[in-house]
Amino acid sequence: MSLDPHNAVLFGSGDELPSNHSHNPHLSELIDQRRRQLLAGGAALGALGFLGVSLPQAVAAAEQSAAARPPFGKRNRLPFDAVAVSRADAITVPAGYRATAFVPWGTPICGRYPAFLEDASNSAQDQAEQVGMHHDGMHFFPLDAQRSLVGGRQSNHGLLVFNNEYIDAPLLHPNGPTTVDGKRSSAEEVRKEINAHGVTIIEIRRDVRGDWQVVPGRYNRRVTAATPMRMAGPARGHALLKTLHSPDGTASRGTQNNCANGYTPWGTYLTCEENWAGYFATRDADLPRELKRYGLRATSRFGWDTLPGDEFQRFDATRKAAAAEGDYRNEPNHFGWIVEIDPFDPDSTPVKHSALGRFAHEGLIFAPVQAGKPLVCYSGDDSQNEYIYKYVSRAKYRPLLRQPGRLLDEGTLYVARFNADGSGDWLALDIHDAAFQAACSAAGVSFADQGEVLINTRLAADIAGATKMDRPEWGAVNPDNGEVYFTLTNNSSRTVADAANPRAANPYGHIIRWREDRRDHAGQHFAWDLFLLAGPQADSRGPGGAALDESNILASPDGLWFDPDGRLWIQTDMSGSQLASGPFGHNQMLVADPRTGEIKRFLTGPIGAEVTGISATPDFRTLFVNIQHPGEGSSATNLLSTWPDGPGRRPRSATVVITREDGKRIL
Repeated sequence: MSLDPHNAVLFGSGDELPSNHSHNPHLSELIDQRRRQLLAGGAALGALGFLGVSLPQAVAAAEQSAAARPPFGKRNRLPFDAVAVSRADAITVPAGYRATAFVPWGTPICGRYPAFLEDASNSAQDQAEQVGMHHDGMHFFPLDAQRSLVGGRQSNHGLLVFNNEYIDAPLLHPNGPTTVDGKRSSAEEVRKEINAHGVTIIEIRRDVRGDWQVVPGRYNRRVTAATPMRMAGPARGHALLKTLHSPDGTASRGTQNNCANGYTPWGTYLTCEENWAGYFATRDADLPRELKRYGLRATSRFGWDTLPGDEFQRFDATRKAAAAEGDYRNEPNHFGWIVEIDPFDPDSTPVKHSALGRFAHEGLIFAPVQAGKPLVCYSGDDSQNEYIYKYVSRAKYRPLLRQPGRLLDEGTLYVARFNADGSGDWLALDIHDAAFQAACSAAGVSFADQGEVLINTRLAADIAGATKMDRPEWGAVNPDNGEVYFTLTNNSSRTVADAANPRAANPYGHIIRWREDRRDHAGQHFAWDLFLLAGPQADSRGPGGAALDESNILASPDGLWFDPDGRLWIQTDMSGSQLASGPFGHNQMLVADPRTGEIKRFLTGPIGAEVTGISATPDFRTLFVNIQHPGEGSSATNLLSTWPDGPGRRPRSATVVITREDGKRIL
């Protein structure tokens, strides 16, 4: 039978409910304080610090960079006409560019190469051999990267790897999911849903006409919510990871709700588990802190836990046995991690790196990598009022030694505190750190070991005194000067502003940036300011300090990426009434030039879709962009979008290949 009223609970929003009830300051309070300080002191609100501190080093770096460029006259770094906001069920790009849909959900990639069936009658096994649903974070690996210390330079042949974040169950099945009395009744349907999650890895090649094709071969595979994985780092083997499936706490199964991504200097892919908590249910009234602080509920998003059998009961975190080894009370603790996948080794087992912390990871970005120095990376916790983190490896990066496991498994995790004067501090979440020990003592909270600190990363950050943020999403590092940028997409639950989150209610979002002290990314201090306040013309500020206009108004900034020439690409994720009736049209992608403060809209998406995920070939002649959940909310009998296949066809998430019609570099 088809959907019943219970499904409003089963298949509702996957967004996590706020669970941060600490008294830590919110960034919006600090921004408000900083703005008042600047105005009281008569300080100029310049392009590099219109609501925060100015970054004088950034000015010097830009001038030095400009002086180093050849004297061939000023080059327009945004040489295209901004596209207008749109409500068409199509992809719009500037004149002179071409956008082509590629590898949509259901594209056959391996095994028997089963064709996508328009009525959604493909089996669970078919789905395991096809592109998953709802494309998100993505990276292109040149095929020669597996033999190169510099990442590979081949631009016509490589591996495209991307996340499949979640599913629209009404579209995944012929007539939507079947339920009986609010419970799932078809194991085959649920297996198909599990197989539609995860990561897709495909080999692709550009032909003589410039078109990209899928290459059948040994690299092509799916990593799903059921794929065997292993734990690594301080939490490996911890008592809080012991389950019926893994009595020693070392083995995991699957990855899900994979949003943004990262990639390592040694050529592996990092997928990030975001709104994973909603996949589990627990009937326990008194939840332990490692579940309560992550928002577990009595019912799960898709109801996988309501079917009998171990493969489904692992999503039921209710205590049923005398010890953790007899049930799945600890199964949620196996999620919320960064997962490393070797795209060039189909036989490798994905690894969950616990040293990087457990929360709703949006992505992972690396600071500029230097031989002989520690590896540094950043990640945001994409939930309302959560935090921004930094990880610093204990060992130094030695590219000739192939030491990836050690670098991501042994190090210190920090959380950010943004101060109202425009300074910032990285607070160590380390059980051996004296300041952290003192904070735990003052809060009356104890941890048995570092593994327990990391399983309870959010609680540890609460205790350390981190600054609450407006849903930290993607990050990016400016190749020109090492500044770190993060999107804060929006926050409807906050009532008080602070220095780094300037709106008491923030429906539009903003972009924050910082420069590490003395340009040492492994250091513990930084200076920050705001790069952009999103919103309509009457309530926004662009990178130059002026209000945004019709060529660049945006809301809910999400995806971020710097191209090789230091331009910042910004993708949006509006939803609800803002998407349906606001002045912004459909979700979009813009390009900003941090050197000049110029920003233009480059792309608009189809009805109901999020624009997310971006990567490029080394020659920068092909840009890959993902379009997620076109026609969001559609069902088999009510298609709100028919992109990309046309009238009468189910909407399908897909990658868009963008090229210039003259074959030159994108910009």
